[in-house]
Amino acid sequence: MDNIKLYEVDAEYVNYLTAFAPHLFHNKAAGQSNERKYIGVILAVNGMDYFAPLSSFKAKHAKMPEAMDFIKIKNYAVININNMFPVPDGLAQYVDISKERNPKYKSLLLAEYRAIKAMQEKIRKNAKIVYTHKIENGNSTALARRCNDFRLLEDACKKYR
Repeated sequence: MDNIKLYEVDAEYVNYLTAFAPHLFHNKAAGQSNERKYIGVILAVNGMDYFAPLSSFKAKHAKMPEAMDFIKIKNYAVININNMFPVPDGLAQYVDISKERNPKYKSLLLAEYRAIKAMQEKIRKNAKIVYTHKIENGNSTALARRCNDFRLLEDACKKYR
């Protein structure tokens, strides 16, 4: 299996999905000067490409234990697998770290990527388990309630454009 890679998702598509998954962050909120980049990993789940976004590591994450849907990427970032969503072909662009101009950000991306690559099988396995758990349990468990509605998002993904 190929090594996992970092991708950025099209901002218009993320904005479209917020109607179906309201807790997804808009790329740019009112009064915010910078857009939030949607950088994460693409995982093959249920025959579709699913995007699992990275979030910046915050102080609260240090105290939180890892879970099936919450993976720490050292103290650089976290992956919230419960927030993964399907992405149509062509709307996820490979992040070429070598082309990043900001040396500090480039260094962070490299560190995150090395850590992600070292745990890629765990990330892939957890994504499939979380997906199956949500499909089989609806909203009957705490884990399932934290998850996006994957079936709804798959339908929305197929209708996009």
